Amino acid sequence: MSRLWLIDAGYLFNARHSVRPGYEFSYLKLRHYLECQGPIWRAYYFNASSNPPSDAQDNFHRWLRSGPPYGPKIITQIYPLRQQRADKAYCEECGQKVGLRCQHQEENGAPHRVYNEIQKGVDVGMAFRALSLAAYYETLVLSSGDADLADVVDYLGSNGKRIELAVFRDGVSSALQCRADHIYWLNDVADTLENIREDERVSSFEEG
Repeated sequence: MSRLWLIDAGYLFNARHSVRPGYEFSYLKLRHYLECQGPIWRAYYFNASSNPPSDAQDNFHRWLRSGPPYGPKIITQIYPLRQQRADKAYCEECGQKVGLRCQHQEENGAPHRVYNEIQKGVDVGMAFRALSLAAYYETLVLSSGDADLADVVDYLGSNGKRIELAVFRDGVSSALQCRADHIYWLNDVADTLENIREDERVSSFEEG
């Protein structure tokens, strides 16, 4: 049974803390664990990073693409971080606009531009791969908690695809959980997946 594995790196990076603070997992060990349940035809890693990426990020992505026994052989799809204005926000409680101001801005000086860097494109990229490659796999293994993928998962499941989640216990939408044929809760095998090998070239921490 051919399986496609799609990874939302931002989700795994944040959700790993549900094991314990500072916990790091190995993508190589995670692939080995999932392949004990059946071979993976192809794996994709989706993330957003600064442009240009740091040397550490480049090294990590190069390692991800490396084949066994040195790396997990995962195709990387990296999107640039997008800038979003943060100087105008809304309060959830009162529904009013809240002005944010840089503490270093001089009283009568030119206004400082305040913004957040946010991840964009990952969910669309994952949906595109899941649908465009549908003829080549029987099982979709999804490492994401994003409810935005629920419609895609629903469509694939309704058209004969088996849906599996490989996720931590934090931040997984119930809309995905209820559509999954099986869930691999990574917290239950956290010790097996832990990145403690001294010879591993990079750690999961460097992906964020």
